[in-house]
Amino acid sequence: MTLQDLRTLLDYHYWARDRLLDALDLLAPEQFTRDLGSSFKSIRDTVAHTYSAEWAWHSRWVGQSPTAPLPFDQFPDVATIRAAWAALEPKVRGFVEEAGEAGLTRVIDYKLINGQPGATPLWHMVQHVVNHASYHRGQVTTMLRQIGAAPAKSMDLIAFYRLQAGQA
Repeated sequence: MTLQDLRTLLDYHYWARDRLLDALDLLAPEQFTRDLGSSFKSIRDTVAHTYSAEWAWHSRWVGQSPTAPLPFDQFPDVATIRAAWAALEPKVRGFVEEAGEAGLTRVIDYKLINGQPGATPLWHMVQHVVNHASYHRGQVTTMLRQIGAAPAKSMDLIAFYRLQAGQA
């Protein structure tokens, strides 16, 4: 995995995040927080979990291992999640850039939220952040369909590549 590969994955990750958040902007507050019985009960909780996980990974990269996830209720609406994520994005991108090509294989020691120790190369963690978010975007797509709302525009990686190549 090269630095350019990770840049591209992060470009995809934030592009897909924005497509999802744009679709969520159209929801009524009750739709956003409705208990749908998923692994995270609501659309809000699923998206907040995805953001919280990215926040936790970035925190670990900078030497702080959170002992609890962020409370989902600190995100009462899409705007608060969007603002928090917009503030985190340059920190994530900046950390990867600062690591540079040579730093991508650096193993970072951390503790998981449950206190268990971990040690992982940076590039594995960045790849995980992107993959984890993709998984939960798929869950949210299903949840949107369950409530009769329109899903986001395609968030497939190939759609991103096509758009980048001017083939959209």
